[in-house]
Amino acid sequence: MSKSTPSTTAALPLSEMQQAVKNHDARYDGRFYYGVVTTGIVCRPSCPAKPAQPDKMRFFTQLPDALLMGFRPCQRCNPSLTLQDNTDNKKQRMIALANHLKEHAEHPISLKQLGEQFAMSPSRLQKAFKATFGISPKAYQSAMQMARFKSALQHAASVTDAIYEAGFSSSSRVYGEASRQLGMKPNAYRTGGKGEQIHYACRQTSLGLMLMAATDQGVCFAQFGGGEQELIDQLKGEFPHAEFRLSQQQHSPALSNWIAALDAHMSEGAPRPDLPLDLRGTAFQIKVWQFLLSMQSGTTCSYQQLANNIDHAKAVRAVGTACGKNRIAVLVPCHRVLRSDGGLGGYRWGLARKQALLTAEQAKKPAK
Repeated sequence: MSKSTPSTTAALPLSEMQQAVKNHDARYDGRFYYGVVTTGIVCRPSCPAKPAQPDKMRFFTQLPDALLMGFRPCQRCNPSLTLQDNTDNKKQRMIALANHLKEHAEHPISLKQLGEQFAMSPSRLQKAFKATFGISPKAYQSAMQMARFKSALQHAASVTDAIYEAGFSSSSRVYGEASRQLGMKPNAYRTGGKGEQIHYACRQTSLGLMLMAATDQGVCFAQFGGGEQELIDQLKGEFPHAEFRLSQQQHSPALSNWIAALDAHMSEGAPRPDLPLDLRGTAFQIKVWQFLLSMQSGTTCSYQQLANNIDHAKAVRAVGTACGKNRIAVLVPCHRVLRSDGGLGGYRWGLARKQALLTAEQAKKPAK
């Protein structure tokens, strides 16, 4: 996909959607949504805001697809209302359930409690919610709490203050629960992914060829390389006993649009797509990667600072090793970790890419 061609998961012709946005045509509300990469906002076609340039818009059939890629709902046109107006009663209940989970993100709620509140059996509620949003209620609530934590980081006096503002009882709740992101069962991980199906696709990006791979749980591999076969060999080396699928997924909307969204983040300053991740590693590595995921775009830290923040002040070398073991470039932003003297240090995919990512994030960072 060329950089000048907007990505889309919508079924309507691109020119028709662009014209609808230009005309603020309410007849298209609910038929598609559009995100603006320069603002990170997703709108409905009738939004009264001045339309962005066509190459800065991304189009989606469903609102959750846009939210997954990092866009947030516009406060002027409130696209979530359109979603509610065009869904059946069950989906409206699921939207109400999602809002409830978001409002009570810091309080664990069992499926039984949710079922009683929304007049559904726990198993039926779980199935309906996953069919609507693609993840379980527990995973959604967890994601909302993590989102609250990331928001708190922008104004809290310290990381610790942000942790407690988001409702976590301790730092270990944020960084130490490997099960929150370890999608592959531990036994499957130890046996090289035996019994797992991994889909993958290669695409050119502004920083070079990238291969992205995903399990049913989320992205497990996203790496740059000099050639497609080289990247495939690396993927198979990481998960030697998994089953790999290319034919069904090479042109899939999911992987294709996920890579396009990540490229828009790297090259155009779009939000970092909030894609589901399937992280695999030791408990310590997961803790390091969780901290990286909590860092605000445009910020950096030293290896020592990272070690301090995860309560392992003496494990600076182990922190560096964990960054080097990261298999998911950019989405897990290990490029934000520098040496204590401000030098770039190392980077698995080359210092030129690390510098390019840092420069792009600094350019996007709002002035104080």
